[in-house]
Amino acid sequence: MQIPFFDYQRQYDGFFKKKVDIAIKRVFSSGELILGKEVEVFEDNFSSYIGTEFGIGVNSGTDAIKIAIDALNIKKGSEIITVANTAVPTASAIREAGATPKFVDIKKDFTIDEAKIEKKITKKTKALLPVHLYGQPCNIKVILKLAKKYKLKVIEDCAQAHGAKFNKKRVGSFGDISCFSFYPTKNLGAYGDGGIILSSDKNLAKKCKMLRMYGMEKKYYADFEGYNSRLDEIQAAILNVKLKYLDKWNKKRRQIAKFYLKNITNPHIILPKMPKISNITNHCFHLFVIRSNKRAKLIKHLLKYKIGFGIHYPYPIHLQKAYKFLNYKKGALPLTEKFARQILSLPIFPELTKREIRYIVDKLNSFRL
Repeated sequence: MQIPFFDYQRQYDGFFKKKVDIAIKRVFSSGELILGKEVEVFEDNFSSYIGTEFGIGVNSGTDAIKIAIDALNIKKGSEIITVANTAVPTASAIREAGATPKFVDIKKDFTIDEAKIEKKITKKTKALLPVHLYGQPCNIKVILKLAKKYKLKVIEDCAQAHGAKFNKKRVGSFGDISCFSFYPTKNLGAYGDGGIILSSDKNLAKKCKMLRMYGMEKKYYADFEGYNSRLDEIQAAILNVKLKYLDKWNKKRRQIAKFYLKNITNPHIILPKMPKISNITNHCFHLFVIRSNKRAKLIKHLLKYKIGFGIHYPYPIHLQKAYKFLNYKKGALPLTEKFARQILSLPIFPELTKREIRYIVDKLNSFRL
């Protein structure tokens, strides 16, 4: 048996192909390829799904963060508090916007340690950027209280958390602004790049809409400097089809995660820790991340049995060469650095079969040092 880590083809080749093909043909027949009806409909559909008033489709999740920071009038040289165990785009977007990331260590559930945020706040701090990593919501309640206390903006990075909930509300509906990615591997993925910015602030949404189109409100006239960052009609059409199935797919991911949690019994494998507030969070399991002190040997074991895997992410941002100027040293973020040496992501996409899931569990349980 050979099991991929991710396989969009299974989804497309099923009942889905006809629906997607019809949507794409509809775009070609419309004569609108950029910022047309499909984008407008998806912006409305997705913002309603998450629970915000406005949606602004952009080129990627990275651009979503960059534009969000710009729209919030966060000046160059300002500091934005976030984590270093996320994908590089979180930090690179902060830098593109002219701000500086300031990293806080994480908890055992992989999300920002909200108890350590306050000590990192300075006069330069202008925003908190929590990352709902792997589909696990941060403790957004505490983060919002801190933001209110210090008059900071909250930018939610929801790139891996489509449909996840905190206290019965979907993440992405709590902060001043939130950012999603539709990279193909996401719970709601396009067939190329794509992203969206969400907010319930009318003026903020208007500015984001102008920023994605060169700073223009009317054609060919820029009110301020902006960007070229637009979600295209074809990807929006595909996402409009897929959005209807997101809750169903998330339910399947949770079922697979539940099976893993119950049946992986190997003492050499550390299962993901659910947070103390797990009774009010609803993980959407974009990734199922285990840990092992012998990851290299475990990887060889998985390769032997042709089981796909990933590492999200092997290099903490604060220790990467590109961010050396931030002056972080080894040991600055102990848990972040420790977990980076241990983490391993297992297959968890909705099209996995029961036989494949049992096979994965069986081979993990057979792993020996």
